[in-house]
Amino acid sequence: MKLVVVSAGLGVPSSTRLLGDRLAAATAGRTPADVRVIELRDLAVAIAHNFTSGFPGAALSAAFDAVTAADGLIVVTPVFSASYSGLFKSFFDALSGGDPDALAGKPVLIAATGGTARHSLVLDHALRPLFAHLKAVVVPTGVYAAAEDWGAEGLDGRIERAAGELAALTAGLSAGRPAERTGTGRQAPAGQADGAEEPAAEEAGAFRVVPFEQQLAALRATG
Repeated sequence: MKLVVVSAGLGVPSSTRLLGDRLAAATAGRTPADVRVIELRDLAVAIAHNFTSGFPGAALSAAFDAVTAADGLIVVTPVFSASYSGLFKSFFDALSGGDPDALAGKPVLIAATGGTARHSLVLDHALRPLFAHLKAVVVPTGVYAAAEDWGAEGLDGRIERAAGELAALTAGLSAGRPAERTGTGRQAPAGQADGAEEPAAEEAGAFRVVPFEQQLAALRATG
């Protein structure tokens, strides 16, 4: 499993990076994972140049490739003005500007840090809609860590629950290719073309789809 952490923390040390590391460790504890951390503060100038020139530099391009190739993402931002940081948003704007489907179907665990618990709604009001727009698959549990959460009860439980959801989702999406389906939503038997008749199944009393036009004609005949 390739697991990428995108951290938008600005300080050194950074509580945002610390939260990302703890989420990655909890996820890797459930399934073997190769973890890579992308620090956006190191790419701030490259992100700005990408908007003015239209081309990512070598470091930013490598970060984009890592995110695109990842089996799962953990994204963590500090809260600025009750939302994600501008650096965080700019990175994903630049990524999707080059490839609108870069995150399509990608399992993503969202997380944020802030000075007060009052900003915890940033997860559902800002981060979740952003990644839904980018067509990612966001795990149900987001993790918010306020200043008072570090060392207190509750944060460890949220981290473990979210990590378990990400590991399970990633394993489920990578389990294999989806089975080929027939036009009626049932799996096609080996050697049978899509849309072919299934007399044996119908004789066994299986569900049969009746075209709407046929149903409408029957109603008119009885009327």
